[in-house]
Amino acid sequence: MNHKTPVSGVGLGLRRALMGPLSRAESPPFDFMEVAPENWIPMGGRLGKEFRKFTERFPFVTHGLSLSLGGPEPLDFELLGSIKTFLREHDIRRYTEHLSYCSDHGHLYDLMPIPFTEEAVHYVAGRVRQVQDFLEQPIGIEHVSYYAAPGSQMSELEFVNAVLQEADCELLLDVNNAYVNSINHGYDPKAFISGLPGERICYVHIAGHFDEADDLKVDTHGAAVIDPVWELLQHAYREFGVLPTLLERDFNFPGEDELFGELREIGRYQQQYAAKERKLG
Repeated sequence: MNHKTPVSGVGLGLRRALMGPLSRAESPPFDFMEVAPENWIPMGGRLGKEFRKFTERFPFVTHGLSLSLGGPEPLDFELLGSIKTFLREHDIRRYTEHLSYCSDHGHLYDLMPIPFTEEAVHYVAGRVRQVQDFLEQPIGIEHVSYYAAPGSQMSELEFVNAVLQEADCELLLDVNNAYVNSINHGYDPKAFISGLPGERICYVHIAGHFDEADDLKVDTHGAAVIDPVWELLQHAYREFGVLPTLLERDFNFPGEDELFGELREIGRYQQQYAAKERKLG
């Protein structure tokens, strides 16, 4: 399957702690980068110049943290105005956000689960459409890791698909979130991924997590990717074709060899499945 995606290849989330090492790397094994726009707006001076060097060198996407698509408060159009300017200034290829909420008369500092209900589908889809109209471009929404499902009337998969359909937006597929949720809520992660609309996937996230217990995993982005998550990435490639895939690492940054090793692992899987596609094609 051919995908019209905003970026291609292997991606890495740019964090300020990585800027120095990455700026010195001669041939880093990634093709695009991602930032949370809230962490870079406003920005100027030396840091702004350093950031501009990256955006001039690599294609960029953004992954928002605080729009609160499912929240009860009105959408923050002041924030969206700043994001729209940021996207244009740096030629950002796509803006994505979490299918969650993070505010209610103030910031909750966490990504809270939206009840899986028909009413919530209509509410969130309407807000996604408002954002797309304001930004004058499609956005991608990411299915989040969650640890409780209050008031649910449908499955996570049904809810995600219903929002994507009604909002007519793109999907940011997070294979680690699918794995974490499958353990915490007892479902088949491969079936979940297979049930998603592949034609809407703009790119993929992969990351590590924390093992709180055998039946409780916590999405942290602070550890190496484990084998079952790599297997889910390969499953996504088998289902939908090779997709742009970005490694998230937010803290506990490893050395260059380990970090670049994970990026090269993504590249190897992409080459492997691209070769299979060519043989079938």
